[in-house]
Amino acid sequence: MPFLDITVIPVPTAGKAAYLEHSRKTTPLFREYGALGVTECWGEDVPDGKVTDFKRSVALRDGETVAVGWITWPDKAVRDAGWAAMMQDERMRAMPTPPFDAKRMIYAGFEVVLEG
Repeated sequence: MPFLDITVIPVPTAGKAAYLEHSRKTTPLFREYGALGVTECWGEDVPDGKVTDFKRSVALRDGETVAVGWITWPDKAVRDAGWAAMMQDERMRAMPTPPFDAKRMIYAGFEVVLEG
C-alpha cells in the first residue's frame, strides 16, 4: 500500500501564488526521488470546530488560509530513501525560504490501510 506524507500549513492568503510556485519547484525533486505524486489543496470551506479544527491546529492568523497537501510514495522505504536523498541534494538546499510559517506546519507520515 502507498505511504503518504501529509501537511497542514498556514499560508498568507495573499501568498497563494508564491505557495504554489514553491510547490512547482519542489514537486519535480520529490518525483525524481520516488514520489508518485504531490497534491496541494487550498482551504475553501474550513469551519470552526467546537473543540479543535484545522485553523486552531496551525494557530491560523488573520490574513492566512489553511493549505493541506500530501505526497504519495509507493511505500515507506521509498519515502525514507527519497527524503534522505533530497536533504542532501544541492537543488533542495538552494531553495528559498518557504512562503509560509514552517514552525506552525503540521506534518506526519501515514501508511494507507484502506482505499476505496
